Amino acid sequence: MANTENTTPPEVDPHVPVGHEVIQAYLKTIDSSPGVYRMLDRESRVLYVGKARNLRARVSNYARPSGHSGRIARMISMTASMMFLTTRTETEALLLEQNLIKQLKPKFNVLLRDDKSFPNILVTGSHAYPQIKKHRGAKKEKGAYYGPFASAGAVNRSLNQLQRVFLLRNCTDAMFDSRTRPCLLYQIKRCSGPCVGLISESDYAQSVKDAERFLTGKSTDIQARLAADMQKASEEMEFERAAALRDRIRAMTQVQTAQGINPRTVSEADIVALHLEQGQACVQVFFIRAGQNWGNRDFYPRVGADVDAAEVLEAFLGQFYDTKEPPRQLLLSNEIENADLMADALTQKLGRKVELLVPQRGEKAELIDSALRNARESLARKMAESATQTKLLKGLAEAFDLPEPPERIEVYDNSHIQGTNAVGGMIVAGPEGFIKNSYRKFNIKGDDLTPGDDFGMMKEVLHRRFKRLLSEDPDRQKGMWPDLLLIDGGAGQVSAVAQIMREHGVEDIPMVGVAKGVDRDAGKEEFHRVGKRPFALRHNDPVLYFVQRMRDEAHRFAIGTHRAKRAKSNMANPLDEIAGVGAARKRALLAHFGSAKAVARANLADLKAVDGVSEGLAQKVYDHFHDQG
Repeated sequence: MANTENTTPPEVDPHVPVGHEVIQAYLKTIDSSPGVYRMLDRESRVLYVGKARNLRARVSNYARPSGHSGRIARMISMTASMMFLTTRTETEALLLEQNLIKQLKPKFNVLLRDDKSFPNILVTGSHAYPQIKKHRGAKKEKGAYYGPFASAGAVNRSLNQLQRVFLLRNCTDAMFDSRTRPCLLYQIKRCSGPCVGLISESDYAQSVKDAERFLTGKSTDIQARLAADMQKASEEMEFERAAALRDRIRAMTQVQTAQGINPRTVSEADIVALHLEQGQACVQVFFIRAGQNWGNRDFYPRVGADVDAAEVLEAFLGQFYDTKEPPRQLLLSNEIENADLMADALTQKLGRKVELLVPQRGEKAELIDSALRNARESLARKMAESATQTKLLKGLAEAFDLPEPPERIEVYDNSHIQGTNAVGGMIVAGPEGFIKNSYRKFNIKGDDLTPGDDFGMMKEVLHRRFKRLLSEDPDRQKGMWPDLLLIDGGAGQVSAVAQIMREHGVEDIPMVGVAKGVDRDAGKEEFHRVGKRPFALRHNDPVLYFVQRMRDEAHRFAIGTHRAKRAKSNMANPLDEIAGVGAARKRALLAHFGSAKAVARANLADLKAVDGVSEGLAQKVYDHFHDQG
């Protein structure tokens, strides 16, 4: 993509003046190529990343001493150096710009902070009786993918209804192969029981085909065929089958009516609406696929007080679709400056034409109005919550004698059962509430820990956390460092954490231990700090409720992580650890002996007698358990 990079002058002395005069000096060394530029401060922190059709023309604009908005003027006044990367085309510059913004998170750029992947529905393609399930992440598994859906909840609701209509299985292949009688889903009419042969392969394949047609918007002919089958069954006095078909038709109708928005003239589009108010922004995105509404999500990009809607929306589109597949149409609430360029970039990404439209009338305009209303209401709720959160953070600073309200609070907790499957959890809170994409889990690795040693577990978690912080962000410039640590525990835990902090040379971060008090009752918490007497807050103090909420969230997260680890551990099969024992041979061994424990006790001759197990594999299985004692 890029062919040259110009960073001259190579170093900028911190005493050299910043501002437009520094920018002016670069005009001697850059040409009129398209590319990307970065503006840096005296400490080489990236202030802004931008693209340009003509780098020299764009830089000359910044070199002017006046005529800039307040935000741009502040940015210029802090600029001590610049970096340039030329590209072959302006489209390449756009793609590179958005990639760098997401990577560097510059202070003066509009930044999309929530960039999670979206779930899909997957109809698997590697089994005679395909499974229908939720899928998130890289599309590596063989099968047909349908999405994106706005949330896991939207997928789960759709899957629930699709199971009622098409009776497709959602069990894993291993569970399918091990069934000897139908499961509960068959009993409640959510599955056709293919695991035990209650439906033929051809009939099941027809149900799969119908489900896929429904997911691609071809539902009318399916309903007509089901209605005809119901009428035929009724005429032939097969009333039970007719009732089952009636239930499937009703379920299909319910799927369609429950989606709220079901456009007649839009089959595949994302509806993107932006609302700006008081220096804050909300972007509402509706996902329309196969003429159906597959959910909506709201996003709150970081914006400045003087940015316009065109800049915010263009930045959002570039960053949002950097890792996501765009639909054929984007219906926008506002014009963007480089619409043709953005359409070209998204077309290249998708491999087929992508249109950007700003509808003014008709159904598409109504869809935009609906999305705008959602964006406006969502931002109003967000601003009300932020005001409350700001007040709570100020109260927290006063209660704990902090120099200023914390921007990032990290709360730690451990979970285990008698020391087994021990995990540590870290949750993060700030001015916008819980920051769930910053949560972290820690699998406790210490072999020398006594089972149930909460002090030792907390020490390991904090040691790993701050070792990583010192490695990844030693200058504390990336917003990764906490302003306050909340520890579940009393003076002992606080002392242990303080020791770890001293070992890492970090002694300026306040920490507070939250203990239940003498009666271990919620509302009677005591707060412990290093070198200070414990204290309590009034039982009706909002700050106390705030701390309880954070502690409970940390506890919930740690317990959930522990349960997931325990479940995985309980499901682990020692046969999985033996090289050469695949799914078929494992089934053969389990069918022959009844359990993995019985396989471990078996002698070599018995292992050799199992169908499909060679002499060499039998020796390998025997040696595996024999070596383990």
